[in-house]
Amino acid sequence: MADIYRVEGMTCDGCARAVTNAIKSRAPGATVHVDLKRGQVQVEGGADQAEIAAAVEDAGFEFAGRV
Repeated sequence: MADIYRVEGMTCDGCARAVTNAIKSRAPGATVHVDLKRGQVQVEGGADQAEIAAAVEDAGFEFAGRV
């Protein structure tokens, strides 16, 4: 089951890559999909919300919670 989170500040493919890489560094087995238009990240497997939040913040973006 995938979880969807709101992430503020993502505006380009580089942002999407940075968030994806940050999440995968904390949860190597996770599947990550970024929707730039909606400002959302879908994560399946391997990480809890606290880990996702920390990864997003470490990448320089604002974690705005679960959708």
